[in-house]
Amino acid sequence: MSIFSSILQKIGLGKKSETPAAAPNAAADAAAKAKADAAVTEAMAKAAAEAKARVAAQANAAAAAPVTPVAAPASVVPAAVQAAAIPVVDVVSKLEGLAKSHPGLNWKVSIVDLLKLLDLDSSFDARKELATELGCPANLMNDSASMNTWLHQTVLQKIAENGGNIPAALLQSEDAAPVRSSADRPDRREQL
Repeated sequence: MSIFSSILQKIGLGKKSETPAAAPNAAADAAAKAKADAAVTEAMAKAAAEAKARVAAQANAAAAAPVTPVAAPASVVPAAVQAAAIPVVDVVSKLEGLAKSHPGLNWKVSIVDLLKLLDLDSSFDARKELATELGCPANLMNDSASMNTWLHQTVLQKIAENGGNIPAALLQSEDAAPVRSSADRPDRREQL
């Protein structure tokens, strides 16, 4: 399992890996999924039939009445079916709940603290592996601070892309300060 998949799983967005004890439930899970798929298919078919009936009724009414434009239905898929398709997780609430038992971790700005909060390996090697997995630019990989900043923003963005409800304030905007490399910072030895 990739590190990012582990992050998604810990916050409730990823699929949990099956353990051997969970294998007998696989048939029940498959049956439940088939039943849910059938319900979605049935709802879509019903919505399509209703839309077709509305169009036919409108055509009959149009033949008997003056022509007036009629708005087409916004969607043939019911809103309840659309909402069920992509689960949304309130990531902030979940992480704030975890943070209560880990005082001092600032997961909103630190990838190290975020990984620690999720009880994942936060070592440099693990972060470098995660950065490689998520496609960190090579010029940032040689500078730990720049890589960490990029990694934190990218992880939050990827969580949002996978159904996590991340506030805009936590996502990097276009006007955010650019990621600085070590070449942009003065050498600390020169200051001593």
